Amino acid sequence: MSAIQIELEEASAGMVLAEALLDSHGGVLLPPGAVLSESTLASLRRRGIAGCSVLAPQEPDGEDASDPALAAARAQQRLQRLQHLFRHSADTEATGQLLRLLAAYRSRS
Repeated sequence: MSAIQIELEEASAGMVLAEALLDSHGGVLLPPGAVLSESTLASLRRRGIAGCSVLAPQEPDGEDASDPALAAARAQQRLQRLQHLFRHSADTEATGQLLRLLAAYRSRS
């Protein structure tokens, strides 16, 4: 994926930082790869951050983003990723419930 420089007002939740976001003193506010959320964006606005470098969304060559089979495959990948992340802790009640809630949430997006 390629990186694009955008104004903070153009950023939206779900975008991924391509480079570390630094404050005026050079301190790292967010590392590369951080996923922006609404609360993160609000915090950055309060700090006076003007812009950021995000990964440009790209579809693999020849794939249609509206293809239902592709959407199902991506949903399956997201579920497998969650299961991998929770592989050592999903057997406790609280984390098992968290995994189920995250899986349900991710299946809607």
